Amino acid sequence: IQRHSERMDKIVSDLLLLSEMESADRVLQKESLILPEVIQPAVDSLQPMADGKGQTIHFHPSEGIPPVRADSQKIHQVMINLLNNAISCTPEGGSITVEVRPIQKGVEITVADNGIGIPPEDLSRIFERFYRVDKGRSRELGGTGLGLSIVKHIVEAHGGHVRVESKPGKGSRFTFFLPQA
Repeated sequence: IQRHSERMDKIVSDLLLLSEMESADRVLQKESLILPEVIQPAVDSLQPMADGKGQTIHFHPSEGIPPVRADSQKIHQVMINLLNNAISCTPEGGSITVEVRPIQKGVEITVADNGIGIPPEDLSRIFERFYRVDKGRSRELGGTGLGLSIVKHIVEAHGGHVRVESKPGKGSRFTFFLPQA
C-alpha cells in the first residue's frame, strides 16, 4: 500500500509540474546561473542511488562556462530526471557521464550512460507524456512516464532544446541546450 501511495504521490507531483510548465501564464524565476553550480547538487543527491548499483558518475564541466538566465529549481529538476533515468537504465557497475560545455550562443549539457539504450522505433516518442519504452521495467522501477516530457517542457520554456541519441545495448546520450544570458 505504501509503495502504491508513493507512486501515486509521484504521479500527482509530476502532473502538477507538467501542468505548470505547459501553462501560458507560467512564471520562471530566472536568474544568472553558472550551470556547474546547479548541476553538482543534482549529481550529489543521486550519487547514493548510483553507488547502490556500483555505478560511477563522472561530472566534467568545461572551463569558461558562460552564465545562463534560468530558473535554478527547474534546471535542477531537469538534471534529476535525466540522471535518475540514466541510473535506472544502466546495469550494475555501469557508468554515467555528465558534461557541460560552452557552445555558440549558449551552453550544452549532456547526460550519457552505457545502459540498455532505446530502440530506434521509440526515439521519436520518448518525450511524450506517459510514454514508456519498456512498460514492465518502468512499472517495476516506479517511473511515471512523465520525466522526459517534463525535461522537454522545462528546457523549451527556457528557450532551449533537447535531443537524444541512443543505440540498444550501448546506452543513451541526452543533450540539452540553454541560451547564454
